[in-house]
Amino acid sequence: MKRAGVVGRPIGHSLSPVIHGAWIAALGLDAEYTRFEPEDEAAFARLVDQVRTGELAGLNVTSPFKDSALVLADEASDTARATGGANLLTALDDRVRADSTDGLGLLASLAEQAPELRLPGAAVVVLGAGGAARAAAWALRGAGADVGLLNRTPQRAADAAKALGVSVASEAELRNARLVVNALPVRPEIAPDSLAADAVLMDMTYRPLLTPFLAAGRARGLRTVDGLAMLIGQAGPSFQAIFGVSPPAGVDVRAACLRAMEAA
Repeated sequence: MKRAGVVGRPIGHSLSPVIHGAWIAALGLDAEYTRFEPEDEAAFARLVDQVRTGELAGLNVTSPFKDSALVLADEASDTARATGGANLLTALDDRVRADSTDGLGLLASLAEQAPELRLPGAAVVVLGAGGAARAAAWALRGAGADVGLLNRTPQRAADAAKALGVSVASEAELRNARLVVNALPVRPEIAPDSLAADAVLMDMTYRPLLTPFLAAGRARGLRTVDGLAMLIGQAGPSFQAIFGVSPPAGVDVRAACLRAMEAA
């Protein structure tokens, strides 16, 4: 049996086992995907060793271990190195490879829920300068967008922007942004009325599904993109990397996640 899972602290809220479990069941794989909540960095390192030895087929990684995942890996993708963190660890010839599929998930969510948005040349503001913001900025820059980071600590935004090859955004630039991505764990202090009438708002948080940031945008009539779409989007390439097969078509994992959220 192939064993894999998602690791973080806390991790009980994660919907990743719902998504991967539905795909495993649909394909009839001899596999399981569970949650891991190591108590400290040493316990996380032991889990990484289980990937290295093949005891675990792979791990998705979430807060607060994404930075450590990159450090502990034997090799890393260009994306993981550029963004300074990894959300995916897989085994490759007794070595652990770090990668990041968060950016792929973000782009997939935009294509699904804001199909009219054309990223090449679009003015985009990403709120935050942490790992989630860096992953978003890197993916959007790669898609051709004109990306700026906006953070309450300007120096942190400047450092991240320099590393990623993007700019530092100002409050004034928000007014003309075609896309605003909230990569902060809290509601940003932004009045939707100050944004462009055709702006798209995205929140990387999926609990609650309709965050206050998105709810305010919808009330203004703006297009919104939720974090659950991104979670599902990043899970697809992770599943492929861990289990060696593509997720099956026709499985409504979003509906499964919504049922799990309602039952929680």
